[in-house]
Amino acid sequence: MPQSNFISTIKVGSWTLASRTAGLIRDIFTTNLLGASIFHDIFVVVLKIPNVFRRFFAEGAFSQAFIPIYSEYLGHGKEKESQEFINALAGILISILFFFTIFALIFAPFFIFIFAPGFYFDNQKQELAVNLLRIMFPYLALISLVAFAAGIQNSHQRFSVPAATPLIFNFSLIGAAWLIAPTLNVPVMALAWGVLLAGFLQLLFQIVPLALLKKIPIPNLNFVNSGVKKFFVLIFPAILAGGISQINLLIDTIFASLLATGSPTWLYVSDRLIQFPLGIFAIAIGTVLLPTLSKSFALNNLMEYRLQLAKAFKLIFFLAVPSVIGLILFAEPLLGTIFQRGAFLWIDVEKSSLSLIGFAVGLPFFMAMKVLVPAFFSRQDTKTPMIIALISLLINVILNYLLAFQLGYGHLGLALASSIAAVISVFLLITLLTKQNLMSFKGLMDVFVLKILISSISLGVFLVFAIKGLEFEIFSQLERLIYLSTVVAASMIIYFGVSFLAGIRLRDFR
Repeated sequence: MPQSNFISTIKVGSWTLASRTAGLIRDIFTTNLLGASIFHDIFVVVLKIPNVFRRFFAEGAFSQAFIPIYSEYLGHGKEKESQEFINALAGILISILFFFTIFALIFAPFFIFIFAPGFYFDNQKQELAVNLLRIMFPYLALISLVAFAAGIQNSHQRFSVPAATPLIFNFSLIGAAWLIAPTLNVPVMALAWGVLLAGFLQLLFQIVPLALLKKIPIPNLNFVNSGVKKFFVLIFPAILAGGISQINLLIDTIFASLLATGSPTWLYVSDRLIQFPLGIFAIAIGTVLLPTLSKSFALNNLMEYRLQLAKAFKLIFFLAVPSVIGLILFAEPLLGTIFQRGAFLWIDVEKSSLSLIGFAVGLPFFMAMKVLVPAFFSRQDTKTPMIIALISLLINVILNYLLAFQLGYGHLGLALASSIAAVISVFLLITLLTKQNLMSFKGLMDVFVLKILISSISLGVFLVFAIKGLEFEIFSQLERLIYLSTVVAASMIIYFGVSFLAGIRLRDFR
């Protein structure tokens, strides 16, 4: 990718690192407060409901249908048309979100029945779940508008504010768990109000950056705008295609609500560690890549398009492999150091480590999708990823049932099912891009792979010896922090040091 894109990726990755770190601190506070109890189970499951719809209205479908069209206007210097487009889209988006939110508030029990059936048939669980959903669901409307603002800024190559915005959500939840929750009879209610407050604050945070760009949307219900018409052609298949992993996670959540108490929490905390490398690396790369690929395609510069895609994929592969090795071999030490305190016990660490390993198997493929799916969206092709998304969903549902219930693997089975579905999706995406002459297997299977293999083996050998005979459960918190920090630092030195000696340089990705 061009050097400017590489620098933008580093900026987004740095802000995302800060946000993910704050997110882990947030989860430490919430698991310390509630443990793997039914209260935390209900909170994480119910929070997923607006978050999944958020992927439809915002980052997943909306952003990936919006950015290529808006970037096309910008690429051809059509400033007036671009403003008319965002004005019309703002009016339509606000209207849809308003009515959908009202619908969800009225029919909240129905949403619980559909998305968390394990809580619906117990009156106390249902009442708490419905109350939490009614408080948190308006967050969907607020964060969707935040994502709209982020899409505008990203199209203008402004990435820092959107990448830093999630910090507000984490600080809001930390404050709620630390200061407000202990004073309430039902502490989890404080977390729900913290989510809603975070939505308002995140939206306010976007006003100044949009004003500096002179791109604050003035809502206008204009359905005949040419950009809006094209947007609606792209948005419907993108609703499925843009949210592959999120839809799969929602399916996992539905199944998890039917498993033993604690299963949703164990899946949640293990997914949080998976989201760390996924957010810092893959989402950062994909965020910068989409508007760049869109402009290259709009200008018919296919050589630059292929080069950017290939280098982004290489960078994903380079960063994913050590993440997988570390997460699999050090699942319990990582989870124990971060989460074992208060109501979150060592048995919860052991259970969570199983699903963490299951998710880690699929991590390179979750990360690869963040690069491969934008390759289709950038060419305004949402139908192809939609078909693959449907295949992935079908595989995930079948495997969830077989692995979690028929074979008795429980929450581990749900994690493995998501990973297998991601593997198949990536294989199909790469095959199609290869047939379209936009990606080459030959380019992916050169000496670069051998260099990664050598570096990975070196890292794996070190970690095997580092974990051998380790009784991490009896360590004090300070001993855990010191040991884990030392191992992480040594791992980075070994992996990147051996990679450098093998001949891998920054120019391989720029």
